[in-house]
Amino acid sequence: MKIFTEKKAEDFLEKNKFKIVQRKLISKKSQLKNLKIDFPIVMKISSKTIIHKHKTKGIILNIKDQEQAEKAYNRLKKKTKQVLIQKQTKGQELILGIKQTPEFGHVIMLGNKNDKKDNCFRVLPINKKDAEDMIKDIKIKINHPDKVRNNLLKLSKLVMKNKKIKELDISPLINGLIVDAQIIFS
Repeated sequence: MKIFTEKKAEDFLEKNKFKIVQRKLISKKSQLKNLKIDFPIVMKISSKTIIHKHKTKGIILNIKDQEQAEKAYNRLKKKTKQVLIQKQTKGQELILGIKQTPEFGHVIMLGNKNDKKDNCFRVLPINKKDAEDMIKDIKIKINHPDKVRNNLLKLSKLVMKNKKIKELDISPLINGLIVDAQIIFS
C-alpha cells in the first residue's frame, strides 16, 4: 500500500489536469519572504505520519500578514519539518471521494462538507449524465455545477487509468479548486 498525503496527492492530481489551490511547501522561516501568494493564507503541517491535520491543530486559517505568518510557522514547525502554505479560498465546500469496494469495484462520492448526510454515490465509470444527476441528488444547490461535473468526470477517467487507486479523498473542493487531497494506492 502506498499513501500520497496532501502535497504529493495534489502534485499527482495537478499532473492529471486537476486545478489545485495556489500553494508552496516550505521548510525554513526565511522562505516566507518569497512566497508569491497573496494574503490571507492558510498554513498546514505537511507530514506522512499526520494524516488528520485538524485533530492535531495542524491547520491555521486566515493569516493576514507577514507577522502572523511567522507566528503560525513557528507553531506548526514544532510538529513537523515542512509547512504547506496555501492561498485561503472561500466558497462552498464539497467533498469528492473514490473508494474501491469488494461489492461494486470503484465508487465515486459527492458530498456537502458541512452536512455528512448530504451525499450521493455512483459506481465507476460515470458519464456526463451520471455526474449531472449526482449534482442534483445532493440537497444543497451547487454554486459551480460545471466545475463540479468536470471534476467528477476527470476523477472517473483517472481511476479507470489508475486501477490501483484504492481511496482518493478531496476535502474540500472549493469553487472547482482542490484545497486538500489524499490518495491511497493498493
